[in-house]
Amino acid sequence: MKRGFFTIMAAQFFSSLADNALFIVAVELLRSVGAPSWHAAALVPMFAFFYVVLAPFVGAFADARPKGWVMFYSNAIKVVGCLLMLFGSHPLMAYAVVGLGAAAYSPAKYGILTELLPASQLVKANGWIEGLTIASIILGVLLGGQLVGHSVSQYLLAFDVPILDTFVDTPAEAAICVLIFVYALAAWFNTRIPNTGVESRALPKNLLSLLPDFWLCNKRLWQDKLGQISLSTTTLFWGVSGNLRYIVLAWSAAALGYSTTQASNLVGVVAVGTAAGAIIASIYCRLDKAPSVMPLGIGMGLLILLLNFINNVWVAAPFLVLLGAFGGYLVVPMNALLQHRGHNLMGAGRSIAVQNFNEQLCILALGIGYSYSTSHGLSSFGAITIFGLLVAGVMWLIKQWHARNIIKHHALVAHQLEIARNDNLHG
Repeated sequence: MKRGFFTIMAAQFFSSLADNALFIVAVELLRSVGAPSWHAAALVPMFAFFYVVLAPFVGAFADARPKGWVMFYSNAIKVVGCLLMLFGSHPLMAYAVVGLGAAAYSPAKYGILTELLPASQLVKANGWIEGLTIASIILGVLLGGQLVGHSVSQYLLAFDVPILDTFVDTPAEAAICVLIFVYALAAWFNTRIPNTGVESRALPKNLLSLLPDFWLCNKRLWQDKLGQISLSTTTLFWGVSGNLRYIVLAWSAAALGYSTTQASNLVGVVAVGTAAGAIIASIYCRLDKAPSVMPLGIGMGLLILLLNFINNVWVAAPFLVLLGAFGGYLVVPMNALLQHRGHNLMGAGRSIAVQNFNEQLCILALGIGYSYSTSHGLSSFGAITIFGLLVAGVMWLIKQWHARNIIKHHALVAHQLEIARNDNLHG
């Protein structure tokens, strides 16, 4: 790997670590103030909101500036979101601001890989970045759970600044203070990322002119035969996984009677499996074989359904590792294929923005539906059933879609060969 790759990995690790810890802390903050249960479920779509709204602009911005500095600005926005949450803004609104920083961060994070590395190393690089991202999810949810737990929070709350009244009175508020420093560490690593030397694409004077360009890029990727398959797969995976993170918390409370701190451990267990699957995929799966992993998506959906029948943590833990492994092995080659096609069709930043738009739109739609259903009495068991059937059914349809594309391609090639033979005969 080239110089600077591991600096990018460090920056991504700490930024993602804080993101995932903050999710657990925000859930606990809402519970501690007696907010309705659907507020906690709404954290997921609120985080996704700016990904969708700003998708036409953040990709172009990432392509117009050195991506290391784009990542630095994004982490600064996340710090602002933490400060808003700390000093009295509604947690949902403050969490949306953190989502704004994440929306700006993502195109730069993935786009810089295609600038720094050749296509032959993209699957390996994605294995690294997804593996470290999943490691940060594991440690992040564990960190968030521990920060709001009594054993750690009592020491944080005992810490006092002379003369200054910090207004930090609850475990969740103390945890947010710690996470601000983690974001600051990630921002420092961002300043150490070298310039890749790739020429920037200037932003237009009228930003609204980016809208037609974005929709053209979106259309181009959906019309590409490999792009549409990889994009639909990753869109479904992240749409369901983004909401499944909270569903596992709710399921842990209902099926196992777990607190937020205990339930966060099981969210981390899913991430352990995802990291393992991601690493195995980066070693054994080539870019040209990426579509062959689609049956794992169907299997993942069926495994989700089986959660309804588990009420013992000793069964749940290894089962969740297996569930995560299916997802990790599925998403890494599909992500790499999507980045490769997008980079060739429209440039790294714009392609990642299109990917984020579709994935986060799915998270937003499913999250709104789940939050609404929760406010009207949907249990975590009912949500698991719906999400499992959705994953298995839609992945089967995507697999059939890819098979039809192959048949059409072979028919087209055969037709072209027939025309060429006829031309030679009559030539």
